[in-house]
Amino acid sequence: MRKIIVLSMITLDGVMQAPGTSKEDASEGFKYGGWSAPYMDEAYGKVAEKEMKPAEYLLGRKTFEIFAGYWPEHADVWPGINDGTKYVMSKSMKKSDWKYTVFLKSLAEIEKLKKSDGPDIQIWGSGKLIQLLLKNDLVDELRLKIHPLALGEGKKLFADGTIPAAFTLTESSVTPSGVIIAYYRRAGKDKTSTVGT
Repeated sequence: MRKIIVLSMITLDGVMQAPGTSKEDASEGFKYGGWSAPYMDEAYGKVAEKEMKPAEYLLGRKTFEIFAGYWPEHADVWPGINDGTKYVMSKSMKKSDWKYTVFLKSLAEIEKLKKSDGPDIQIWGSGKLIQLLLKNDLVDELRLKIHPLALGEGKKLFADGTIPAAFTLTESSVTPSGVIIAYYRRAGKDKTSTVGT
């Protein structure tokens, strides 16, 4: 069975919207696009380089449209993105000129993909898709870059519908610019207790 791995840049208050540029996603009047750029130092770049190794990808329609409009012409920055299979969750899109693109229409198709043989699957961006997967307990790992700022608005990684779930920290570091790199693996049900007992 394949793992589904979420890779996300977030703020301290959980915002994941438009980390790269103001043109990325200005929906709902979001005006803070590009918020991650000031924190990209050499250590951050090494983490990103490691995460951008060739893989297979599961993307929501909006993220796919952003990626398809940029990455085919910038493969030198992200080696392998054009050659990895891109599974796209969309009820409206049926084809793309970007090679190795497969469209999925339902959660059942994602579950079937997860149970198939093959490499692990990475999710980049794709907030609504991540919400759907978290709600249905299909996320195996979270690889988060937590940036030292709060925005007070924007699309969040954890929104309504996320089920209670426990995760185990498997790897962590902090960049000189203050970004916490934290990798978590799913660890069963949420556990509660009373402090001091």
